[in-house]
Formats: sequence, structure tokens, C-alpha cells
Amino acid sequence: MWRVRQAAVACEVCQSLVKHSSGTKGSLPLQKLHLVSRSIYHTHHPTLKLQRPQLRMSLQQFSSLTSLPLRKLKLSPVKYGYQPHRNFWPARLAARLLKLRYLILGSAVGGGYTAKKTFDQWKDMIPDLSDYKWIVPDIVWEIDEYIDLEKIRKALPNSEDLAKLAPDFDKIAESLSLLKDFFTTGSPGETAFRATDPGSESDKRYRKGLLGELILLQQQIQEHEEEARRAAGQYSTSYAQQKRKVSDKEKIDQLQEELLHTQLKYQRILERLEKENKELRKLVLQKDDKGIHHRKLKKSLIDMYSEVLDVLSDYDASYNTQDHLPRVVVVGDQSAGKTSVLEMIAQARIFPRGSGEMMTRSPVKVTLSEGPHHVALFKDSSREFDLTKEEDLAALRHEIELRMRKNVKEGCTVSPETISLNVKGPGLQRMVLVDLPGVINTVTSGMAPDTKETIFSISKAYMQNPNAIILCIQDGSVDAERSIVTDLVSQMDPHGRRTIFVLTKVDLAEKNVTSPSRIQQIIEGKLFPMKALGYFAVVTGKGNSSESIEAIRDYEEEFFQNSKLLKTSMLKAHQVTTRNLSLAVSDCFWKMVRESVEQQADSFKATRFNLETEWKNNYPRLRELDRNELFEKAKNEILDEVISLSQVTPKHWEEILQQSLWERVSTHVIENIYLPAAQTMNSGTFNTTVDIKLKQWTDKQLPNKAVEVAWETLQEEFSRFMTEPKGKEHDDIFDKLKEAVKEESIKRHKWNDFAEDSLRVIQHNALEDRSISDKQQWDAAIYFMEEALQARLKDTENAIENMVGPDWKKRWLYWKNRTQEQCVHNETKNELEKMLKCNEEHPAYLASDEITTVRKNLESRGVEVDPSLIKDTWHQVYRRHFLKTALNHCNLCRRGFYYYQRHFVDSELECNDVVLFWRIQRMLAITANTLRQQLTNTEVRRLEKNVKEVLEDFAEDSEKKVKLLTGKRVQLAEDLKKVREIQEKLDAFIEALHQEK
Repeated sequence: MWRVRQAAVACEVCQSLVKHSSGTKGSLPLQKLHLVSRSIYHTHHPTLKLQRPQLRMSLQQFSSLTSLPLRKLKLSPVKYGYQPHRNFWPARLAARLLKLRYLILGSAVGGGYTAKKTFDQWKDMIPDLSDYKWIVPDIVWEIDEYIDLEKIRKALPNSEDLAKLAPDFDKIAESLSLLKDFFTTGSPGETAFRATDPGSESDKRYRKGLLGELILLQQQIQEHEEEARRAAGQYSTSYAQQKRKVSDKEKIDQLQEELLHTQLKYQRILERLEKENKELRKLVLQKDDKGIHHRKLKKSLIDMYSEVLDVLSDYDASYNTQDHLPRVVVVGDQSAGKTSVLEMIAQARIFPRGSGEMMTRSPVKVTLSEGPHHVALFKDSSREFDLTKEEDLAALRHEIELRMRKNVKEGCTVSPETISLNVKGPGLQRMVLVDLPGVINTVTSGMAPDTKETIFSISKAYMQNPNAIILCIQDGSVDAERSIVTDLVSQMDPHGRRTIFVLTKVDLAEKNVTSPSRIQQIIEGKLFPMKALGYFAVVTGKGNSSESIEAIRDYEEEFFQNSKLLKTSMLKAHQVTTRNLSLAVSDCFWKMVRESVEQQADSFKATRFNLETEWKNNYPRLRELDRNELFEKAKNEILDEVISLSQVTPKHWEEILQQSLWERVSTHVIENIYLPAAQTMNSGTFNTTVDIKLKQWTDKQLPNKAVEVAWETLQEEFSRFMTEPKGKEHDDIFDKLKEAVKEESIKRHKWNDFAEDSLRVIQHNALEDRSISDKQQWDAAIYFMEEALQARLKDTENAIENMVGPDWKKRWLYWKNRTQEQCVHNETKNELEKMLKCNEEHPAYLASDEITTVRKNLESRGVEVDPSLIKDTWHQVYRRHFLKTALNHCNLCRRGFYYYQRHFVDSELECNDVVLFWRIQRMLAITANTLRQQLTNTEVRRLEKNVKEVLEDFAEDSEKKVKLLTGKRVQLAEDLKKVREIQEKLDAFIEALHQEK
């Protein structure tokens, strides 16, 4: 019974502890009670088997984190039952250890809290330096890219070595766990407590001493907290006093000075690393370029991309697909420093220079890439210019100037045709830049009137590309209000999503501008309507064109190190120097390329599909031949036709040569040789006159006329072969080309100069021969003479008919009438015919009295005539009379061969005129034979050679081919070829881009 009563009392003590515990509400489980309470025997706990009475007391929970004063603990009266008296010394030892544990844990908790609170107060008093983060250069945040942190990490000792230096936390934890087990359930310490008599006097004194030690421990903790607060307050007061002593301006200046020193330090480190990296890259590239196996290097990304742009520049953008691939477009006012900025990026003085004169007359596409040597070369040339040598630089500038002037057409100042230049060198940033002509405000003397509009149209054409990066160059030494290019850029890119603004000549601006904040407003874009993705300030030299790139870079860095713009925070460190500008432009360029190149590739795929479908529908049976392939096909056809000239028979050559030559010389023979000689009175005078005139004709005119006839004959035959239709195989798309080749070949071809000399001797010998060997030749000469005279007689009668008008038959049948002048000519003709009937042997010329007689006779009939009209009419009337007489004489000479063999001795018949025509006929035959030999042996081959040269020249002239090979079929095949080429190059570039990524 006494054990039951003791258990009830123990329950009351526990319940009293739970109810009167401050800071807790409701009932707490046994595990949450204080360590002293858990160590007391409890009947309701399932793990306890022994029963002992417990103390009934009201405890207040305390902590080292509270600042409330400690209340005195009141012990509840405890009724003790019967218990044997025992003295247990390990309990006292446990009490001492318990005191030590509370002292250590309480001090750690209180000190940690105080330290944290003090640190938070100090942290609040320190100023926020995040606004000055921009002063630290970007290299600090990207230092891991230039310093191999992995090597540093490997050089440091590993965690196992560091663990050996640290204390053995396992042993400490093991000791604490032993101490904890000493006071927990089931431990030897708990068994000792269970064996203790709760009703003994020693146990009572032990509890009182334990409570006193707890009170003392809490007081000590509070004293430490008060001391920590006083120390923190004193430190805060002293820090606030010190903070008030130092003004904000001095503190900012001090911080800026420190950050500038830090920036310069890291800038020097960066320069040293870049220099070392540049040298290493150069060595690697040289080793790769001069390797043992000389393996073929793959094209770099930027070279592949530049090739795509070159093909696109030749592509007709007026078709469905437009060129939207990125490139960096450099625009600015004239003399704003565009070319200088581009040269600083390319690290070479590669462009022509002039003071105030427009030097950039056409767009120049510059492809920058990395290579072992600093060289430049044009797209259409294999010559490399060494940019480290001044003579090569001068030659490159001269070549660029010549190409610009060649592109500019007559009457123009600028040209939209692009000059493509590749620049390679170690350390160059990979990108494609296009330098455009400077924007002008006024057209000066010497410029074309439309120069300003042409420059605007060229600039807009490049800036309208939604993926083009606009590098807007503004001269900082002139007033911002005078800028023209900023308005143009703001129209093309109003939101500034692809524009980079560059302020040049900042050194002059800092000297001349009275308010430095104005430069800051320019950099921040507050003085212009345009917006930009980034703002930069650069210095491109002192204005001396002979300065080297290294000297300009040193001057630029020195200027910005000492510039007030940087020290006064008007400019940020990453916004200055062309080095930072080139890095930013390159990053922006490649970002734009990666974002847009695949979209452009897809658009070209769609274009290719449309073109292929159109070709299949319109030309299903024809092969897709572009302009170059069609030219090669036409070239082969033309050469085949030239070779066909050698298949012309000699007989055909001689016939057409003889006929053409007689048509050319017949007028001279009859009018200047035969007719004057026929007016003589005897045969001796006739032959003498003929020989003299033939000799003069042979020496001066005849060989040249013969060569002309031969060349015209060759031209006619060549044209006949070129223009002759070939049936179904004929393709009219080549007609214009063949005609142009024929004309150009004929223009270039010249007959051999020695041919006339040899021909002159042959013709002179042929005309000196008077011996007709047989009757057949005699009859042939008479036939030749009759044909010639009849042709002249017919021409004479036609001339007379035109002079006098239609005869009575035509007037009655065709209702035609004579004019007044024709009536006068008719009356004059009738009067002159009467005179000839009276004297058939009348000489060729009228005497003055005869002209007077004719005029008076006509006046008597009421016809007024002029003496010159009488002479003109007499010339035609007498000519007809003479030709009829000569034809009658030919009929008489048909039987005169016999008299000719006897030299017309004892004969009234003289046929010297027949001998003359035989000599002419024989000369024509010999000349035709000689010319035929020259044609077949020499001139046809020379013509073939000229045709080949013309075709080669046309093959190199793209404009000529475009002009001569035209039509929908040609244009469609050309577009299809270019789109395929662009797509293939784009696919290869995208694949290489993904591999690099």
C-alpha cells in the first residue's frame, strides 16, 4: 500500500512540473521534460519498472537566448515514505559533469547568437558597393576563362590531408555520447539513480545544490550577453563616429581609385595573357601550315560564312528570296572615322586615305579570320598582301582604290558593287564587316547630282536586313546636332535592338567640349533620337595618317587611363577602347548568326523546291543548264561551224571570189579604163592608154580591192554557216551570242600584210599578157565583154528613164505622168538624139557652140533649159549610144580571132577591146585562185584563232554573257543553280557551327 501511495505522489509531482512549466501550454510528453525530471522514477512510463517518489516543484524553463531576469524556483513539498538511507558518490560526480555540460553548451549558444547579431549590425552599417560593380573589369568575372583553376585545385592538399590536421571529432562525439548515456534510460548512471534513496538527506542536499548551480550558470550567461551588447554598442558608436568623419565623396574617390588600380592591374594581366595566347596560336597555326604531311586544312567558320555571302551578293535578290544573313554594316557621316575604326579592328592600315575627300566610293566587305600570318587577299585574286610590310600595304591601298574607280560608272560618284576582301591574322576577331560610303549632307563640286540619294539608297539596302548589325559611327569632335546618320539609323532600327553606337575622336571631344557631361549624354544616347544595343567610345589616333596601329592603340589606352571621363564614372571600363568594341561586335555578330542562319537555310530550301517545280512544268525535256554551261555548249557549236569553212570546195571559193571581185572593179574598168581608151582614134593609142591605166590601177587600188573582196567573201561564208538553221537541233537561245562572236571576230581579223605585195606582182604579170591561145578563150572574152556592156547599157537606160519619165505605154497602161523637170529632160534628150543621128562619130564631149545651139532650139519651142542640164542629159545619151555601138562591134569581132592571130594586118577590123576584156578576165581568174589559196591555207585558221580568243574573252566577261544569253529559261536555270549552291554552303556552315558549339 505504501508503494501505491508513493506512486500517486510521484504522478502529482510530474503533473505539477508540466502544468507550472513557463513557456509551455498543455501537457508535454515525458521525453520533452527536463533532464532532471526524466531521471526521476515514474510509474506511468512504460520503460520504468522501479517506483520511487518524485519531487513536486514548479520549474521555469530558461534559456541563454532570453533576457528576462531569473525567477526564484520554489520547491513543492514532497512527502517521503519509508526508504533506507544511502550515500552514493557517483551522483555527485555526475552533477559536476552536468554543470560543465551546461556551461559549455550555454556559452556556445549565447556567444553564437551575440556574434550573429553583432555581425548583422556591422553589415547594415557597411555601404552597398553593388552600384560600383561596373568599375571592376569584365576580366575579373571571367578570370576562370584565362586562369586554369583546375590546376590550382589540384595543387592544393586534398580533404584527407586537411582532415589529419583537424581534431578527432569522432572521439569527441564518442565521449559526449558516453556522458549522455550516463544520464539516459537504461544507462549505468540511470541505474545508479534508481538505486538512490529519494527520501535520504543526501539526495535532498544534492537537489538543492543542483538547482543553485543552474541559477548561477544562467546568471553567468546573462552577464556575458550584457558584456557582448555593451561591446557591440561601443563598436557601433565608434564606427558611426568614424563614418561621420569620412565624407561620402572621399570614400567614393578612394573606392574609385582602388578599383581603377585593380582595373589597370587586371588589364595588364589580360594584355600579357592575350599576347602569350596570340604567340601560341601563331606557332600552332604555323606548325599546322608547315607540317610534315601538308594535310589539307578545313575552312574556318568565318571563311565558309563569307563564301555564302559572296554567292548571295551575286544572287538576284529581286526573286522571292532575300538575303537576310547577318553582317556588320559600318555606317557614319563622311570623315567620321568609319574607316579608321575598321582598320583598328583589322589591325592594319588597309584603306585609301584622304583629307576631307570621299575615299570610300563603293561598299567593301571585309572578312576577318584568324591565321598564322597577317595577310590580305581579294576574293577574285590569288595574290597575298603581307600587312606587316609597308610596301604591300601601299600596294593593297592602291589596288582597293583602283577597284573602286573601276566599279564607279561614268557620270557617277559612288557604286553599289561590292569589293570583297579577306584579312587573316593572329588574334583577329572573326566577323564580316561592310564599310559603306560616308553619308553626306551636301553635294559638292565634282560629284554627280544624285550622289547623296545613291549613298542613302546603298545604306538603306544594307540596313534593311533585319539581321544586320548596324555599327553607327559618330564623330565626337563635332556637334551632335550636325549628325545625319543617326536619323537614318533610327529609321532602320527604331528600337535599337541591333545597333551599336560608337563615338570616335573622344580625345578631341574632351578638349573641346566645355561640359563633360555632354559626352556622357552622347554615349547614353540622350542627345539622339536613336536607341542602341551598346555604346562605346574610342580613339583612332592623333590625326596623322602615318601612325601605326600599335602606336594608335598605345595612345588610346594611355588616354583612357588618364581621362576624366573614366575617373568621374561618365564612361564605364567596358565601353572604351577598340579592343572592347571588337570583342562586343564579334559576340553580337555570332549571336545573330546562330539565331538566324537556320531560318535562312529553311527559306532557301523552300525557294529551291519552287524553282525545281517551275522547271519541271515548263521545260520537262531539257537539262538544267545555267549560263556558263550554255555558253560552253554554244562555244563548241561555233567552233564546229568555223571548222566547216575548211570543207568549202576550191571551185566554190574561186567562183564567188571572181564574181565578187568583178562586181567591185567593173565600174572602174569600164568608166576609167575602157571608155577613155575607146575615144582614141587608132589602135596604138588605145593600147597605150589601156596599158598606162592598168599599170596605175594595179599599183594603187587593185590588190587592196582584191583583199577586201576576199575578206568579205570569207565573212559572208562564215556568217552563212553561223546563221544557217540546223533543223530540230537548232537552239535560238544562242543566236545573239553567235552574232556577237561573228562581229567581234571579223573586227579583230586582219588579212596578212604580205598578201597584197605578192598579189600585186601576180596581177601585174597577168595584165601584161596579151596572147590569147585559142578560139575558146576568144569567145569567152567576147561573151564576158557583152555581159559587161549589156549590164552597163541596162543601167544607162534605167537612168535615162528616170530622167525623162515614163514613156507613152506606161502613161496609158499605168496612168503615170511626167513631171515638169522630166518633160524638160525629155525635150533635151530628143534634141541631142537628133544631133547624134546627124553625126554618129561624134566625140564624147559637147562643144560650147553645140550647147548653145541645143539651148536655142529648145527655147524656140518654149523650153527653158540650163547648160548643166544639157551636159547631164548628153552624158547618158552618148553613153547609151556608145554601148550600143560597142555591142555591135562585139558581134563583128566574133569572127576576128583569125585577124587577131595575124595582128589585124590587112584588115579593117580591130578588136583591141576584146583583148582588153580577156586580160581583165584572166586577171580575175588568177587573182581568185591566189585568194582562194590564201583563204584555205592561212586566213581560215587565223579566223578560227580569233574566234577562240573572242570566246575566251566572252567567257571571262560575266556582263557580256548576261547580255547575250537571256531569257526565262536561262534565268530560271541560273537561279536554281545559285539557290542550290547557297543551300549547300549554308548546310555545311550550320554543320560546322554545331560541331564547334
